Amino acid sequence: MKTLVLGGYGNFGARICRALAADPHIELLVAGRDAQRAAAFADSLANTARGVRIDVQAPAFADTLRELGAELVIHTAGPFQGQDYRVPLAVAAAGAHYIDLADGRRFVCDFPAALDAAFREAGRTAVSGASTVPALSSAVVDHLAAGWQALRAIDICIAPAQGAPRGEATLAGVLAYCGEPIRVWQGGRWVEQPGWANPARVEFARMKPRRGALCDIPDLELFPSRYAGVQSVMFRAALEVGLAQHAFAFMAFLRRAGLLPAPQKLAPLLHSAGRVFDAMGSALGGMVVRVEGTDARGKAARRAWHIAADDNHGPEIPCMAAILLARRLARGEALPPGAHACAGLLALREFEPEFARWGMVTDIAEEAAAATEAQGHGAPAL
Repeated sequence: MKTLVLGGYGNFGARICRALAADPHIELLVAGRDAQRAAAFADSLANTARGVRIDVQAPAFADTLRELGAELVIHTAGPFQGQDYRVPLAVAAAGAHYIDLADGRRFVCDFPAALDAAFREAGRTAVSGASTVPALSSAVVDHLAAGWQALRAIDICIAPAQGAPRGEATLAGVLAYCGEPIRVWQGGRWVEQPGWANPARVEFARMKPRRGALCDIPDLELFPSRYAGVQSVMFRAALEVGLAQHAFAFMAFLRRAGLLPAPQKLAPLLHSAGRVFDAMGSALGGMVVRVEGTDARGKAARRAWHIAADDNHGPEIPCMAAILLARRLARGEALPPGAHACAGLLALREFEPEFARWGMVTDIAEEAAAATEAQGHGAPAL
């Protein structure tokens, strides 16, 4: 399957290209606006990867995809907050499958209604949000609550390592809602809370506790409808260095006060300045997903899934869902036709070989008010 990766030499695109280049079922095209960078990176990969220059804003973008013979397009060129659907529409017009790593709430949540007809007409599949959220997060919730009578609360926190590579586009995306009111499902109703404000303590199995703050991601909107009866859904991000977390909270305050109308414009400066905090952090990051509800025996239950990623391998996690789905398509395995948000398309067990490949360790903990009993899987504690 001829697979074209937009942003193929970027922070996430390069990781996906490295994973797919050696797949015998895939012919890889590394695409971006800089032909020299695309070609140089493609030359560093295995097999017959080729670099190509592509401008997604060009009127003939769909024609270019057809001329290249692209059968699958993986879109990694964020930020997706504020993007329109010209890229997936062009992919549908070219008769190819589409996968993206979007974490923008509106982009992912509105994706099926906006694009389902175009991809059904083309007889192809389009998947948005093939990343940590909602692809992995939904797989974890499905696993933790399997067989339960009721699911009442979902609480997710991502905790990146300070030393992990950061993309400027990713930073711009998260700054876009810093201090902005975010609709959150709490207590069985919609309320508004400011993004990146009011950090709260979060416990992890293999890392020190951190303070996490609300981020605007698709799960906040997708999960209340996906999981019938759930009363609360929360998502936080917890930076490793406390000063950095406080800086985001301060920017949120300035935004709410009207003194910082567009925090995302600070992304280039903060991307460079972030290196100042690297000496205060580590190479260890992770994620926790907690669920509460009523188990199969009718008893109150609380369960958590943890992952710890050392050696700055954390950024591999957002790439895994796209890699897994691309391999499925390349092997000739059908995905549901039309356009979908990537919730429920992958099971947690499908991610486990990828976790092992990068030395990541997972734990499932049965939590109670008085004690927490954890069962580890994988390598010794990091």
